[in-house]
Amino acid sequence: MSYIGPILSLVFVVITARLLLKKYNPHAVLLVSGLVMLVMAQLFKYKLPGLLDPTGFSGFDLFRYIKESFSKTNAGVGLMIMAIGGFVAYIHEIGASDALVNVAMKPLALLKKRPYLAASMVIPIGQILFTAIPSAAGLGLLLMASLFPILINLGVSRLSAVSVITATTAFGIGPASAITASATNIAAIDTILFFVDYQIPLVWPLSIAMMITYYFVNRYFDKKEADELEILTVEKDTNEKRTNVPVIYAIIPVLPIILLLVFSELFTLFNTPITLDTTTAMFISLFVALICELIRTKNIKQVLNSLQIFWNGMGNIFKTVVTLIITADIFAKGLISLGFIDGLLAIATNIGFGAIGIGVVMTIMIFLASMLMGSGNASFFAFGPLIPKIATKLGVDTTTIILPMQLSASMGRTVSPVAGVIIATAEIAQVTTIQIVKRNIIPLSVALVIMLFYHYI
Repeated sequence: MSYIGPILSLVFVVITARLLLKKYNPHAVLLVSGLVMLVMAQLFKYKLPGLLDPTGFSGFDLFRYIKESFSKTNAGVGLMIMAIGGFVAYIHEIGASDALVNVAMKPLALLKKRPYLAASMVIPIGQILFTAIPSAAGLGLLLMASLFPILINLGVSRLSAVSVITATTAFGIGPASAITASATNIAAIDTILFFVDYQIPLVWPLSIAMMITYYFVNRYFDKKEADELEILTVEKDTNEKRTNVPVIYAIIPVLPIILLLVFSELFTLFNTPITLDTTTAMFISLFVALICELIRTKNIKQVLNSLQIFWNGMGNIFKTVVTLIITADIFAKGLISLGFIDGLLAIATNIGFGAIGIGVVMTIMIFLASMLMGSGNASFFAFGPLIPKIATKLGVDTTTIILPMQLSASMGRTVSPVAGVIIATAEIAQVTTIQIVKRNIIPLSVALVIMLFYHYI
């Protein structure tokens, strides 16, 4: 085979990574890089990805790829992710997210005499919350506003507290996660089955490993750096509609998961099978939230107007995440057209790599890419679509390779100094992003190694 295309694709990967590291707009970088690779593939007579409706002119076909990617994404995973984004924005606005956090965090008060144990316990509790509130920056800020002062009062240092709070976003799992939605779409597998049969069995030992590692890492650094365990005053939102809400509101954020579980293939509760997809579950949960707000406020106009928050949330997700998926799809098409996959497989074959070797390489590649870009979505959306073809050629199931890749994407974000969740929490904790990354890098690296051994060996 000709190695010109694969070498060029590797050059583009390096250039793209460098531009993203320099904080160039990721959407523009991925789109332009993908289009240029498609042009070069045309010039070198490589086989381009198929189009459903070609224009008849190769120059115009380049832009037809963009059009078809928009159509495909918006009709499927894009709508799902936008619905998730709108729902997250709405439950945050009405205070349901705060109610869930408050209920979940009450048991921590029992651990006042063991501050590092209390800090480590935040990780599994926060991870459960992250499945219902799948915004890393959003959950991080919620926990900083509600949990951070509690941890400080328990005797936890600022850096220890903020490190475990960011660690709660290390695993993007659950049906509400954008990365999960993309992974299940790529692997053509039911979201709940992927969550229950694949993600949970792999994540729970990793969570335990991280709890143990953070316990010793934070205790070591606190002793070494002699951080002052001062109690900081963190201003809370005093808006009545977000703080004085019924405790029952804590159920609203997890309602989509409850619906998807009850009406999934895991249970046969009804004579006539009833199935729900994630998008439908989000809309049902939204209207339950609207009804709850109507009962609480007794103000029809206010409740109807509040629906605009949901639409705004959908729009924000479209302009950030969904468009990123589309531009990443073009980038992936460019890599495919230049023979990136064939080159990777040829190299792996020559040095004896099989499915395990390729899986390990791709997992580490995405982890490092997430560190550089500060976004798990960006790295996974760029490389995730390549996996089905790789898995087919290697004769393995797509989920075998895509599962650790999907988890490493969000793990890499947790050790990125340019990630939104790291920047936002660092500002509130009055520490630097590098200080947080210094606390996170050891536990996350340990978790990455354990994940690769646990999954592949």
